[in-house]
Amino acid sequence: MIATTIDEVIEHLEFIIQTSIKEESTLGYFAALYQKVTLTVKNKLGTNYFDDDVRMEKLDVIFANRYLMAYSNYKQNQPVSKSWQSTFDTSFTWPPIVLQHLLLGMNAHINLDLGIAAAEISNPSTIRSLQSDFNKINDILSALINDVLADLSEIWPTLLKILKFTNKVDDFLINFSMNMARDGAWKFANTMVNQPDILSKNNAILKRDGEIAEFSKTITNHKFTIKMILLAARIGERGSVSDKIRILR
Repeated sequence: MIATTIDEVIEHLEFIIQTSIKEESTLGYFAALYQKVTLTVKNKLGTNYFDDDVRMEKLDVIFANRYLMAYSNYKQNQPVSKSWQSTFDTSFTWPPIVLQHLLLGMNAHINLDLGIAAAEISNPSTIRSLQSDFNKINDILSALINDVLADLSEIWPTLLKILKFTNKVDDFLINFSMNMARDGAWKFANTMVNQPDILSKNNAILKRDGEIAEFSKTITNHKFTIKMILLAARIGERGSVSDKIRILR
């Protein structure tokens, strides 16, 4: 499952979404969010939003292909990165709420894949010019978070109210700050682009992957109070998995 254009990325994501709807698979949650992001990027091309449209589409496709290949390999029982392995494996467990599934996907894709993709289209002398457009990708993601929260309120209407009432909303989301993810991904991109050879790059990826896989545990492992709140939210989630995927779209 490889895309060569942004339109092909959207088509492949649609395939994952429709497959997930048929299979009642929570893997469709992240695909639905990611398709929104990709459509937004596509709609901003040619509007002078990005500094370099051609480079941005190239980045978008390379970035997306890391997720598409991870999904394809996982479905075929082929090796994937530790970050994606932990994310995909969680799709078979009952307790995580929709937002946790989304955060796990964002963790693997932003904290690991984005830096690799940015380095792939850059070199030590050109990467600085990419930073503005790199940040705009994260701006788009951040803007969509509010839309996602509105979508999620249809799935579990009382969760955000409960979290705010108990002053736990910051505790729940603080470990995955978009700014922290962006800055970490940018730092990793600069680390990658300055590696002298393929072996060094692979070693840097393996190290980063282990760190991000370990970090993913903070998204699903919480103290007792939040765990009980999330359990109540999970019990109260409305609709089937396919219903939730459709809402997220």
